[in-house]
Amino acid sequence: MVISEIMRDPGGEFSPVPFLFLNGDLRHKEIKRQLRDFKDHGIDAVVLHPRMGLPKRIGYLSKEFFSYIRTAVETCRELDMRVVFYDEGMYPSGSACGQVVKGRPELESQGLLLVPAPEPGDEVLARTDAGILAVRHTGGTIRGVHYGEDDHEANAPKSADILNPEAVDRFISLTHEAYYREFQEYFGNTVMGFFTDEPNMLGRCTEKKGFMPWTRGFADIFKNAGGRIEDLTALFENRENEATRLYWELIIKRENDVYYAALSDWCEKHGIALMGHPDRSDDIERERHFHIPGQDLVYRQVAPEMGDLVGPDSAQGKCSADAARVLGRRRNSNECLGVCGGEENPWSMTAGDIKWFIDYLAVRGVNMYILHAYYYSIVGARKDERPPDVGPHSIWWPRYRLWTEYIKRVSYLMTDAKLHAKVAVLCENRALMPEKVAPLFENQIGFQYIPESFWGQCREENGRLYCKDMAFDALIGPEDMFTGVSRDVMAVEPDIVCKSPEPELRCAHFDRLGRECRFLVNAGEADIETEVILPTGYYGQYDPWTNEEYSFDGVLRLPRRGSLLIFACTETEFESLPAREERETVPTPEFELVETVSKEAKKIYKATVGRTRGVLEVRAEEMAELTVNGVDAGASFWGPHRFDLTGLAEKERNELVLTVTGSRANLYGKPVEYGLLK
Repeated sequence: MVISEIMRDPGGEFSPVPFLFLNGDLRHKEIKRQLRDFKDHGIDAVVLHPRMGLPKRIGYLSKEFFSYIRTAVETCRELDMRVVFYDEGMYPSGSACGQVVKGRPELESQGLLLVPAPEPGDEVLARTDAGILAVRHTGGTIRGVHYGEDDHEANAPKSADILNPEAVDRFISLTHEAYYREFQEYFGNTVMGFFTDEPNMLGRCTEKKGFMPWTRGFADIFKNAGGRIEDLTALFENRENEATRLYWELIIKRENDVYYAALSDWCEKHGIALMGHPDRSDDIERERHFHIPGQDLVYRQVAPEMGDLVGPDSAQGKCSADAARVLGRRRNSNECLGVCGGEENPWSMTAGDIKWFIDYLAVRGVNMYILHAYYYSIVGARKDERPPDVGPHSIWWPRYRLWTEYIKRVSYLMTDAKLHAKVAVLCENRALMPEKVAPLFENQIGFQYIPESFWGQCREENGRLYCKDMAFDALIGPEDMFTGVSRDVMAVEPDIVCKSPEPELRCAHFDRLGRECRFLVNAGEADIETEVILPTGYYGQYDPWTNEEYSFDGVLRLPRRGSLLIFACTETEFESLPAREERETVPTPEFELVETVSKEAKKIYKATVGRTRGVLEVRAEEMAELTVNGVDAGASFWGPHRFDLTGLAEKERNELVLTVTGSRANLYGKPVEYGLLK
């Protein structure tokens, strides 16, 4: 064994870290039961997330509230699980569920507007031919934890001005300090971090009002930096000028300095990590104060049907991973799978899609998965609040250890990996150029984002670009910088050379486990089979889903939803690896439907076959499980489903029982077809 023994169980440090939606009529006994159930399924960490659906008796940050958090923390300590505190009640972060601005209206979110005439209470900054530049409260809100506190509802909590140091200090005092008073002894051991969630400078429900972020005193900051207030009318006219460029530079700096830096400093002083993610998928400059930089894959921003290279959201996997690399952070995270079933039928998320999302992130370097979400309760309206539940209320829960083991393996693999990247991409915040890097992905050419704030740490030498401990042969970026470095990025040698073009093949090339590795992912819908050329030497291949390893013969076979590690090895190690045996596909028998369990959306089929060896291939939606003569032959989560009958179907007559379980959408959403496909 070369890799498989190491990867069999990387340990709890690399566990998925699901949100536990604390969204019901909480009971201490039930919290304990759920956490023990999580542990039994391979979950070693959790984010305790106050969520819409808490009863009124449990006020946010009240004594009652903290009694349930204490039960969860103490139970996690007993189970050797780690805890992440969520810093808001609900989101976006920064308002303490409206408590920051309670009795302090001057701390509410502020914004800049271009208006025909001012209103009472406005701060008029400039009168221009285009209109009046005025500052006023945005009226922004956040989503609260009780019914009646959601978007556009009367009791939605008011958002705070996170560009105002006084508001941020009050937020920290109300939330972080309160948690610390309650759980000081757990900080730095059981408690690993605070999660801040997409802080919004304007608050929610302000999109149609046309505000631009602002705060008290910012006019002086802008003018002292050389800006002309009058020129900011361009912000409202979709124009760019020197003033707008300076505005965004200063606003980003203000948010970093006032909000993120304050939270980061507090967490560092208290022995835990600042976790979570900024507001946008390409907010790479806002990652600098996170101890674990993060992003948020939600609403199928990328998805199999559209591919993984389209639009600004497609950059998010590399955004957090590359930010972590230049910042010297060991881990980076993604809050993933939220509403990834789609808006039309959100409970209809397939396991095949989940595998695609996990692999999309892993091959880009993400090494911590914040799963969205496990629900304390799906009673009543709770089941419709940002579904699906991807944990205990999913169809895969009985087989969930297969998922936790896989996520642990790819998280371990991508942690402490030293990336091989020959192309540098010099990027500005919210400008990660997905259209320019798409050909690099499609041609398996490795690259590294270098945020603008790090350009000053780059140097050019002998035709190469150097940044920190990385060296690059070519770059994408401003034409007037580092002019001696090649811009011909397509001339760079790929990380893996395929005999035929494979635009759906993704490759991460890095050093890990004391050897050179290439992690490969099939991002497409068809199997990939191609000869590849690697540097002279010996190579093995490792499947992180099955934890099996074989010698590599130079032919890459990567099925739909497949992932594979190709690793360099010694001649002795190579000779110890078995050759991969391609088992024959056996004829599919005639399965007879014997039972339909409507409540659970299951169909059970039976077939009888003679003695046979090889792989049975079944076309079915969605999760398929097979027993042969009463012996478990395993589970398959995406098609085509394949079951190895070797060693199982050894009798003259063998009974095969196939169970196909349909999507939870059949119970909680719109019905989805399931069962055998013709």
